[in-house]
This record gives sequence, C-alpha cells and structure tokens, in this order.
Amino acid sequence: MTLVSKTFELYGKTYTLEAGELAKQATGAALVKQGDTTALVTVVVSKERKNYDFFPLTVDFNEKMYAAGRIPGGYLKREGRPSEKATLTARMIDRPIRPSFPDGFRNEVQIVATSLVADQVNPIDVICTMGASLGLTLGGVPFEGPLACVRIGRDTETGAFIVNPTYEEREASDLDLELAGTRDFISMVEAGADEVTEEDMLAAMQFGQEAIGAFCDAQLEFVAEWERVNGPIQPKEYILDQPVPEVEERIFAHYDEMYAALSDADKLSRIAHVEELKERIRAEFSEEEQAAWEREIPVNLKKLEKKAMRSMVVETGERVDGRAADEIRPIMVKDSYLPLVHGSGLFQRGQTQVLSVLSLGMLNEGQRLDTIEPVEGKRYMHQYNFPPFCTGETGRIGAPKRREIGHGNLAERALLPVLPDENEFPYAIRVVSEVMESNGSSSMASTCASCLALMDGGVPLKRPVSGIAMGLIQEEGKTLVLSDIQGIEDFLGDMDFKVTGTERGITALQMDNKATGLTFDILARALEQAKAGRAFILGKMLDVIPAPRETTRETAPRITTITVPVDKIREVIGKGGDVIRGIQDETGASIDIEQDGTVYVGGVGESVEQAIERINLIIKEPEVGEEYTGRVVTIQSFGAFVRLFGNKDGLLHISRVANGRVDRVEDVLNVGDEVRVKVIDIDEKGKVSLDRLDKPEAPAGSGSDEGFKGNHRERGDRPGRPRRDHGDRPRRPGDNGGRTPRRHHEG
Repeated sequence: MTLVSKTFELYGKTYTLEAGELAKQATGAALVKQGDTTALVTVVVSKERKNYDFFPLTVDFNEKMYAAGRIPGGYLKREGRPSEKATLTARMIDRPIRPSFPDGFRNEVQIVATSLVADQVNPIDVICTMGASLGLTLGGVPFEGPLACVRIGRDTETGAFIVNPTYEEREASDLDLELAGTRDFISMVEAGADEVTEEDMLAAMQFGQEAIGAFCDAQLEFVAEWERVNGPIQPKEYILDQPVPEVEERIFAHYDEMYAALSDADKLSRIAHVEELKERIRAEFSEEEQAAWEREIPVNLKKLEKKAMRSMVVETGERVDGRAADEIRPIMVKDSYLPLVHGSGLFQRGQTQVLSVLSLGMLNEGQRLDTIEPVEGKRYMHQYNFPPFCTGETGRIGAPKRREIGHGNLAERALLPVLPDENEFPYAIRVVSEVMESNGSSSMASTCASCLALMDGGVPLKRPVSGIAMGLIQEEGKTLVLSDIQGIEDFLGDMDFKVTGTERGITALQMDNKATGLTFDILARALEQAKAGRAFILGKMLDVIPAPRETTRETAPRITTITVPVDKIREVIGKGGDVIRGIQDETGASIDIEQDGTVYVGGVGESVEQAIERINLIIKEPEVGEEYTGRVVTIQSFGAFVRLFGNKDGLLHISRVANGRVDRVEDVLNVGDEVRVKVIDIDEKGKVSLDRLDKPEAPAGSGSDEGFKGNHRERGDRPGRPRRDHGDRPRRPGDNGGRTPRRHHEG
C-alpha cells in the first residue's frame, strides 16, 4: 500500500485528502485536512454478521486536546467522556452515513474520527464526514457514496454565501447551515440563523447542494489516483438480509387489520392494538418457523405497519389520529407553572408535553468549555431531558444520551438569536426542558416551553420563538407534507424536518431525510407550510403571555453593572481577595470583576445596594470641604488616623483634636471612637488632613493654654528643661560636653 495525497482548492479554502500511511489495519482510513486542521477517520466493518433486526452502526468523535496544544483539565489530565461538541460532531457524521447503507446490512460498522490538529482557524467537524465517506470507499464497503458535509455561512455585509467558513467568518455571519448528502440529494440539515427568511434559507440549501457535489467530485478524483497507484479497489461482499416471500405474504395478509388498528388517535391505545395484532400474527407461525425466521418476522411486521400507515395518509389524506395534512394538534399553554423558580412554562401539543424551567445567575456561572475549539464558554445553556416515564416505559436515568444532547442543542440554537446582549441583561441563563409526555416533536415543544419560561422570568427577548416538526410521505407516486408530526409519522415517514423561528424568520432548522426523491420544490412547500404552523402556535403562546415580564422574579438575583477605575481594581479585591470576600460575606451579594473595570453585582433583597455602596466607598476619593463621620483606627503621638470610608484614612493632628492644648491624643480620643471631621487639605501624594468638627474643650490638667495662639504653640514659648550640671571637670580633647559629636561627611 503506497501513500497517496491530493491537495485541492474549493471556494477559497485549501483541502488535502490522504491515505495509505496511517491505520492500515482498519477496513478503510483517510486523513482529511482543511488548512492545517487535520482529522483521521477510520472505518472498521466486522467480519461476522450480527443477529440483529437493525443496522449496527457506531460513530465516535475522538477529541484529542493535543490537537490544540492543550492539556486536559481535571485530576487525571487525560481525555474522558466526550464533550457536548464531540457528541454533536459524531451525530453530524452518523446522520448522513446511516441511510446510505443497503437495507439488510447486519455487519457491525464502527467509524472513528480522531482530531490530530486543530489550527484554531478552520473547524474540524464538517470535514470528518468527507473522511468517513472516503474511508468507506477505499475499504470497498457498499454504500451510496461518495458523501460530503459542508457548512454554509453568509457575509452580513455582502450577502455572499461562504463554504466552510473559518471561525472568524462564522462570527460575522447571520447563518450557520450544515448540510450533508450526495451529489443528487440532501440527507441531513442542521442550522442556526439570525431570523433568516424561508427564501434565503432555501437559496443557501441549494448553494450547499452544489458545494456537496464539488467535494464528492474531489473524492472521486482521489479514488482514481489511488487506484492508479495501488490498483483497483476490491468491493467486499457482505451477506444482506434477503426478503422471504412466504413470510412477507403471510404477514401482509393482515393488511386490513393493521390499517384498522392504526386508526386510533390515542397513542397508547393505538400501540396496544398494534402490538396485540402483531402477537396474533406471530402466533400463526410455529416455533420452528419463528426460530428459522427470527429476523424476518419482526422486519416484515414493521414493514406491514409502515405500509398501512403510509397508504392511509396518501390514499385518504387523513392521518392515524384523524387530522388533515396541515392540521396541528390541540395546544395547551401555561406560564408561571412553578412557584419560586426564576421562570417556568408548560407547553402541550397533543400527547407531547414539556415543562421548561429557567434559572438566572451571575455571568461567571456560565458554562466553561474545555474543547479543541477557540471558545472558552457560553452564557446560555439549554438542556433537554427525556426520562423513560414520558413514553410510559421503564429505563435507566443517568447521563444524557446523544439524542438528548442533540435536541437540547437544537432548542438552544433556536432561542440564542433572540436573547438580549449581556450588556443589556448581564445574566448567565440556564433553561432545562423536562419532557413529561412524548408523542413526537418533543424538541419543538421544548423550544416553545422554553420561550414561555424565558418570558415568564422577565428575560427581554427580542421576539418570541415557536417551533414545529414537519414530515413527508412519498408513496405510490404521491407526496404529502405533514405538519406537526407525531411519533409514528416520524418513525415510519420519509423526513423529519424541524423549523423554529420568529415572525421575522428562521432561527434554527434540523432535517433528517430518507427520501431520495426530495426536491427543492418539496422543501419550499415544507418551509411555507411550517411558517404557517409556527405562526398558529405562536399565536396560542401569545394569548397566554403577550410579552416578557417587565422585571425578573423576586426570587431571581438582581444584577447591576457598575464601573470602577482600573487602578482601583486591586483595592476592591484586596490582598488575597480578602476585601471582596468580606463584602460578599457581609452583604450576601455575588461580585464579579472584569479586567476592564466592569463590576457585576448580583443578589436578592437589599444585598446589591449594600455591596455597591461598599464598593463605591472603596473607590471614592475624598475632596476638600467634605464632612464625614469617621472612626479612629490608629493613635500616634502627633495625632489620630480616622477611617473615613472603605480603606481611606485621614490624619487628625493633635493640635486639632480639641479646643485647647492636649499633651496626649488619648486624653480626648481612643481607638474605635466615632468623630465628625472635615477634609481641610489633600497633598500631592493623596494624604488627607482633617479638622475636627464640634471640638470638645481640652480636659483640665491636660495642658496649659499659655503660649497658644490660634491653637498653635509658638516655638519660643516652649517650657524650658533644666540642664545637667557637669561640674568643673576639665574637658578632654574631643570632649563635647557629653554630647555625641556630629559626623562630617565629605562632600
């Protein structure tokens, strides 16, 4: 095997495909680069065929911190569980690859993408799909390839679309659209957008389809070069599940019964009827037949259910719950569902019900990200939970699964464009969506419920957001676009197309497509139908809560922003943080200081005002003429130091502590005494001189008033001291009368 490398340029970016040097024992492996960002994608197909009734594909993204020149955090200092971004990248590879395999493929397939270099300029995620496609091709694995994934951005100044934008270009874009597929059709779409119109979104998807074709051509050129150097690729033979006509005929004889069982609007009742029918059909097979056709029987039962459901829709135009194609299930909306929490909203559509709960906190409570991307953290966090009870089942509750992470990310992208800037609303925001019941479109219900929770919590959204899931049935030459799909239509249909947005445009989009006959005309129809559905749902939401609350809840922290001079930050923090900790302990407020002097003070009740007052006292500079009630903190022989505010002291000279002469400051003042003072002078070094207001009379016996003029003692009026009598002893040379001679220094 000889190394083959090919570098090419597309849409202003440089890419490299390489194979034949790394991971040669894998079924297939490819190195793919954009700029210096590099990923190794390996494919391994098991030799044994698994006894499953599904396709056993696993995709992992192996995020290595060394790729960005970083050491992992934590005690162990090595990579552990995948980050949220790593999980989303694995899903991005999985979703277009999975439907490209032939029906009946039962060998286990594992695709692993490993980050080798992250140049902090070019994202690594989208190029991994191209690496997986090339690895499958070089390994001779049967699939409908080549495939590619691209990201489409749009320059907000010129309106031009950008293919695979850099991180910097993404920051200046109002669109972040990822789509994958082949030259001929799109199988996966994921997007976040700043209220982009349906027409612009469709144009971006058409542009992206062309770009996918260009990357597929680049792979074919690489494969041609590979075969020229290393010889033809030998397609591998894998045994596929083959239909057994007898099993299919006997099961499909119950078509009318399945059609009738599906005609039930209630999910649990319908499932019960369908499962009862399936058990009766299984019972018609002997034990020997069930053992022999262990996979074929469940596969054909699923085909029967799928055929009956799809035929019902295209033949009658009526869905299993009796709705028309564009009809939306009954909606129930409640705001302020929970007491004390910072905001909450309950949204129900049909038998899908989601409760979203809002929590607000200081900006420093936002999520810190430890990934290979040049992103340190995020302020808005949306988390989605799908417990087993929401579908009437038992199961494990623990760390979120990939699906939950994906749905939470979709709802997060849906609401992110309408959140206020942190300068306007300086809070970290966390929304948790708890799915209480599920019969399809739970991610869109999460978006709606979360919008309700944010509005209920007083978050000043730019505009409210709603979401809807669209479906597609292509059967017997007919095409039907479905609004607000339920679980069975998602499971047995051809497309799951989720759209969120405001009255102005789309904020997020997600599509998984299994229909090769999906055209842009059909997509345009789906987007327009979704727009009407979103408007209907949004109207129901606004009937309950027309606008965000004017203020946050009393239980939520109130965060105020102030600014302190940069040279005062050290004083506010104190040595080892003792000052700021003291303020927080005394007031109960939370304080976060930025390097530019911006200070966020958060708390409940009066704690914010109290903390701000203390900070202002620290940064305040006294002025001549100002009066204070201070506290004596130190006494020296020449006067008393009085704490005016914060850590600022001034000197009250001994001559100004009382009316009359005072020999000792302690005769009229002690440490801890409060005293009214006035600032009379501030020298060039900032030292403050004070005068005492309402001076008391000097205590009797403290000193004599002789020689005092205007509270100042004249130099010549000092009382004399008796001199020592040294007698008539003769002085020796150098004797200075008992005094130490002065030292004379050479000039």
